[in-house]
Amino acid sequence: MQASQLLLEEPIRLASILESSPPAPVSFSAMTKIIGTLGPKSRSVETIEALLKAGMSVARFDFSWGDVEYHQATLDNLNKAIKNTKILCAVMLDTTGPELQVVNNSENPIVLEVDASVTLTPDQTMQASSEFLPMNYADLASVVKPGDTVFVGQYLFTGSEATSVWLEVSETQGNDVICKVKNTATLSGSLLTLHASQVPIKLPTLSEVDKEIISTWGKRNHIDFLSLAFARSADDVRMAREYLSKFGGMEETHIFAKIENVEGLRHFDEILKEADGIIFSRGNLGIDLPPEKVFLFQKAALFKCNMAGKPAVITRVVDTMTDTPRPTRAEATDVANAVLDGTDAIMLGAETLRGLYPVETISTVRKICAEAEKVHNQAAYFKRTIKYVGEPMSHSESIASSAVRAAAKVKASIIIVFTSTGRTARLLAKYRPSMPVLAVVVPKLTTNSLRWKFSGQFQARQILVVRGLFPMLADPRHPAESNSATNESILKVALDHGKAAGIIKPHDRIVVCQKVGNSSVVKIIELEE
Repeated sequence: MQASQLLLEEPIRLASILESSPPAPVSFSAMTKIIGTLGPKSRSVETIEALLKAGMSVARFDFSWGDVEYHQATLDNLNKAIKNTKILCAVMLDTTGPELQVVNNSENPIVLEVDASVTLTPDQTMQASSEFLPMNYADLASVVKPGDTVFVGQYLFTGSEATSVWLEVSETQGNDVICKVKNTATLSGSLLTLHASQVPIKLPTLSEVDKEIISTWGKRNHIDFLSLAFARSADDVRMAREYLSKFGGMEETHIFAKIENVEGLRHFDEILKEADGIIFSRGNLGIDLPPEKVFLFQKAALFKCNMAGKPAVITRVVDTMTDTPRPTRAEATDVANAVLDGTDAIMLGAETLRGLYPVETISTVRKICAEAEKVHNQAAYFKRTIKYVGEPMSHSESIASSAVRAAAKVKASIIIVFTSTGRTARLLAKYRPSMPVLAVVVPKLTTNSLRWKFSGQFQARQILVVRGLFPMLADPRHPAESNSATNESILKVALDHGKAAGIIKPHDRIVVCQKVGNSSVVKIIELEE
């Protein structure tokens, strides 16, 4: 870790380790956002309410398992929980994509012994056994070669490697792939992931099943984010965006490209330009890459996302919390390092989907993030970002960086920004202010020639994945091009919200970023008693 990335003032920081953290409003206690996957252990209204209160800001729906009716019932419960708690939460649809799977219809445990031989076959009429593993891809034999590594197991579903096996390709016979077992393991469950390391898979990124789910469930629920599994090129993102645009309103859905293999890594720069955000799927990446290379990709790719001002999400951080109430020391450190590296959000999978401690997991991750944020060297980060952007700056970039710099200089407790699309707020977040940014989303009246509607809630939810941004909806009676009087009215509501949340106190300084007419204004105000 470079010294410029970490701010440690001795002996203050060492002493603070022994002190308990002061209580803070959960909704503002960590700048890093948390995405929770909803499933069997986290789909009741009561549990979802607890997840929201613990710090979950985005709910992920993973369609690699479960049917549309199951996920709709879960989403209905999420909407009830949001209404009960009055805590906003975004919705992310996670596609299956070209995921290879082994189906074990009998669900009997499959025992594989080290050095034994097992055959991967596309003949799905065969029963899964220690001799044959039927898979859903007929062309594997044409793309692998002797010596290639193949992973089979439930690690990507459960977070546990104990029920996984590593295979080495020995030879191919027709469409069958003969492999040597590299470790003794017992495969259990009806569905197992198959991943061929660094082998290109010739399947479409959006499967027909994915398209059906998007056109029905996704359209009906006006999803905020699409997590595009196995994004391998910018064309994958463009095709997904083109497909979304076929359905009314879904052209606004943000596409987060999921980088899961070496192919996506090779085309990372072009994918980043096209996508609205990036998800680093470290489960699959950890299979496709040598273990010693994963950290390097994380640091390099997060830096690129930060400089582009696009949100980045890290996955697979506290797998052991699927079955235990505390993370390992290494996992806790991993979460903190992800925050220091620049991640916007932490995504939890098996830990909340089927884990025994979903609420404790979110609460624990939130606390770790908050501690890491305290030692993030914002001044060094700001200078590095300014240098990277260069001169001359665009007008909006200049306003955003000036607002963050002013907030740091006057030690403001909060930045308040007025926005209708969320772009200005995201640009502020690019400079990683050390204080929260209250993004006041001012609704805009739009029409599709058939009916009028107010936008705003959709844009507010999409802000929930960005580090440091906390959305608040303004009164829809205030138009986006409001005059100074209505701006002051909205500002008063925002200040009252900050006071009620406990993040604004008398005599605090506040930086406000807003448009007045055709001009952008950054002003500093000091609260009275």
